[in-house]
Amino acid sequence: MPTYEYECQSCHRRVEAVQRFTDPALTLCAHCGGELRKVFSAVGVVFKGSGFYKNDSRSPDKSPTPTPAATTPASSPSTESSTTPAATTASATTTTSSATTSSD
Repeated sequence: MPTYEYECQSCHRRVEAVQRFTDPALTLCAHCGGELRKVFSAVGVVFKGSGFYKNDSRSPDKSPTPTPAATTPASSPSTESSTTPAATTASATTTTSSATTSSD
């Protein structure tokens, strides 16, 4: 359950309360009866271990950006016009195997 901090608008005392998300917010100061307001502050976060910085996941010999040839598939020349990549790959394979057969 989260811990919330409240500050009294009259006496400026701060109160911490452990509450569920569904619990109603505190409204009255137990000391003076003034109005309480939630205090929002920065949360302390500690990242332990490796992998939290961008240079932790790379080895020093690799370049920071991938090469364009490695990221885009090579286009194969095809004599048939096709709308699906599988048909283009199949026709390129057929052309290659027929070329191999004819040269024997």
